[in-house]
Amino acid sequence: MRPVLFLDVDGPLIPFGAVQHRAPASARIRRAARGNPLLGRLDPRHGAWLAALPCDLVWATTWGAEANEVLGPLLDLPALPVVDWPDGDDPPGPVHWKTRGLLAWAAGRPFVWVDDEIGGADRDWVAAHHPGPALLHAVDPGRGLTSDDVTAIARWLTCVPGF
Repeated sequence: MRPVLFLDVDGPLIPFGAVQHRAPASARIRRAARGNPLLGRLDPRHGAWLAALPCDLVWATTWGAEANEVLGPLLDLPALPVVDWPDGDDPPGPVHWKTRGLLAWAAGRPFVWVDDEIGGADRDWVAAHHPGPALLHAVDPGRGLTSDDVTAIARWLTCVPGF
């Protein structure tokens, strides 16, 4: 089975800071931004960059199914699987609330997690509880996902045994 790439939206695809490094927004993104100005921060290159990676893309965001309805078409991505989050049953602590759910979803498969809230506790927890390779790739939420991030992810994916 191919590796999974779990993709967060707010921070990685919709950055919180300046967007000078972005490509000009497509007409679809500009129209969508009239209804939701944050959508104007999307980089139209993201869809092609992500689709070219040798992995299965999965939305790992609180946007839920709305990511397929709103973001997928704007980025020319097909409908992707969506991680369904449990209702607040994660124990409190330094491990991010998404971490355990992503490991359960991966079910031992190699995976990449792209998010802006990944910390050391998450890395330690994954290393102790996931039997396969995993890359927890933290994105700067002020800049969002960059070509350097995608290059680093692609390089890691080419090193996953069997791929």
